[in-house]
Amino acid sequence: MKVLCDREKLREGLAIVNNVIPARSTKPVLENVRFVATSSSLELVGTDLEVSVRYVLTDVKVADPGVTVIPARVALDFIRDLASETISIQTEEGNCTITGGADSCELVTMDADEYPVTPAFDDKDTLSIQGGTFTRLVNQTAFAAAREAGRYAMHGVLITVENDRLQMVATDGRRLALSDAPVDSVPKNSKASICPTKGIQMFCRVINDPLALIKISFGENQISMKTEHAEISARLIDGEYPRYTDVVPKESAINIEANAEMISRKLRLVANVTGDEARAVRLKLSKGELELFGQSVGRGEAHAHMEIDYSGAPAEIAFNPDYVLDGIKNAERDVVRLEFNDKSSPGKFSLGESYIYIVMPITIDV
Repeated sequence: MKVLCDREKLREGLAIVNNVIPARSTKPVLENVRFVATSSSLELVGTDLEVSVRYVLTDVKVADPGVTVIPARVALDFIRDLASETISIQTEEGNCTITGGADSCELVTMDADEYPVTPAFDDKDTLSIQGGTFTRLVNQTAFAAAREAGRYAMHGVLITVENDRLQMVATDGRRLALSDAPVDSVPKNSKASICPTKGIQMFCRVINDPLALIKISFGENQISMKTEHAEISARLIDGEYPRYTDVVPKESAINIEANAEMISRKLRLVANVTGDEARAVRLKLSKGELELFGQSVGRGEAHAHMEIDYSGAPAEIAFNPDYVLDGIKNAERDVVRLEFNDKSSPGKFSLGESYIYIVMPITIDV
């Protein structure tokens, strides 16, 4: 194999592929990147067997097509620190030499046949959506997915396509984020799919142009996405997703609206005195006013006040302030709406036209 390519474009591609390549693995071959040079392109491939990436460079000169497998992070680090604008990659007798100007690095290669087969994107019956819209849906939901050990199905984002809308849902059992957007066409083979959080966030990393259309393909055991330069495939999470619709309140007795920036600032002020564990901020409603209160043993207490348009009976509810802030920072509107029935019922935050965020309350002993 012998290829000549732009250093910065190669560095960018390697950086993206390295996001899925494990630093340490029981299968050493997975710590490598696979280079595939054709007559007109150089393809970079990386996988951890759960998420796979194919990144294609087309602005290259290929003198000798071929395949090689080299240490991924070593290659990225060396190419990143080169000063030359152009890089030469050449393989010979089990070694791969990367050259930039007067500097070079010779890397030991692995048997390309040992590298796992990564799925190719299926262009049949795909869904198309603007990259920026897809990224927005991910940002508004993925943060709410579970991270700690527990119900495995919650460690991903549920993706469904119904009534010409693409919907994403994520929950960790204490909060739930739901957002959707219209799509032009619905694939015949689309089904409710739980995409691992790592995979769906990797999708966003390869979206460079928010206005460009991306393609999504739903497979039996995987979901794939294709952009101009990349293909990402993620193995679906098996399991039954929680019945999230049961958590969304249908009606609420108490409704308030508040400026998103203002309530975020007040929440952060009061949260400063709460403990690192069991954090809670109490929201107290009275005529025309919202009071926020937090306290912890050994730190003290804090109060914050803001005017709101509220004329109902006094009410209160308490939330983990970090959970509330996570949702509001992704709000589409300057004004957010909070609905709840009583201090033990879920709080429903309306953060956009099609963006709902549910937070379970915290019981505080008076």
